[in-house]
Amino acid sequence: MLLTFIIRIGIGLMIAVDYTVGNALLTEWLPKGEDSKRQSHLLIYWTIGFILSYIAGTLITGFGAYTWQVILATGAVPAIITALFRSFFPLPASPTWLASKGKVKKANKIISKHMGRKWRLPKHFMKKKKKTPKNISWAILFSKKYLRCTLVGGIFYACQAFSFFGISIFLPILLSSMNITDSNISGIIYNGGMFVDVLFGIFIFNRISRRAFLIGNFLTSAVLFGILVLVPGLNSMVKLTIFTIFAIILSSGLVLDYPYPTELFDIKVRGTGVGTCITISRFGAAAGTFLLSVLTNVGGAKLAMLVCAIVLLFAFIVCLIWAPETLPKFMKKEQKTE
Repeated sequence: MLLTFIIRIGIGLMIAVDYTVGNALLTEWLPKGEDSKRQSHLLIYWTIGFILSYIAGTLITGFGAYTWQVILATGAVPAIITALFRSFFPLPASPTWLASKGKVKKANKIISKHMGRKWRLPKHFMKKKKKTPKNISWAILFSKKYLRCTLVGGIFYACQAFSFFGISIFLPILLSSMNITDSNISGIIYNGGMFVDVLFGIFIFNRISRRAFLIGNFLTSAVLFGILVLVPGLNSMVKLTIFTIFAIILSSGLVLDYPYPTELFDIKVRGTGVGTCITISRFGAAAGTFLLSVLTNVGGAKLAMLVCAIVLLFAFIVCLIWAPETLPKFMKKEQKTE
């Protein structure tokens, strides 16, 4: 058991590294304006992988006590494919990161090699002195300059991760009240619905401001989930309708998970900042995994759902007070009105 625990911790750490470095590298290679859009599209592939993992977990049976180990081992298949791909087609270093370290010429050579000679670094990198900046301490994220962004990025991500476990708790209960007891149907609705919801989120991603997306997402989700908790006497079909709208809204907010934390931080601290936000979000996921199950055992599903609604309301208040706008076209509108 100890070895299994250590291996799973190691798997989690490697995934966390990939989350952080992969996001930062992608956005630093893409032209301005395309970075966040492409990052939001990553959620489509993430959701497909999530659904495939559910299907694998459902279909893999017949190994007795070793079934869970076989299911866990299936994760090695995409990992090996990715490792081989990255070995034969190594990723080049980020040009903007190299430039931030004073290696402007090397950065431009890499851009010319991989994107063509018409592409070069932005002008503000060319004006900088060729002095290699000092290594930046992790503590800078909690300085006056970055504290707001660190808290907003971490709290919104953590509260969202926590609340997703509320869906998995309430959906089986709702379906049971409608005399639908097959757990596979619950899983199909959960996973299929999330894929559709992410597509909806991508559709509206650049059509509304980031700040409005965040605030509206958490407020509406909190209100709808609160209705389900505080008004238990509703008809089953009414409950299903409210829950469906809630799930669509909360799941659509997933598209902010990659681009928004990246947009919060400048190039100097982006990798460290995004990594810190992801770390904070894992506390939310862990709390959702363990705390909600404990609350369900102590006070029933209603107590767990009430806590979920409170967490969503807390995220709404934090975003209302602190969340900065990061989408350029809406930032310009804010500046004009000031």
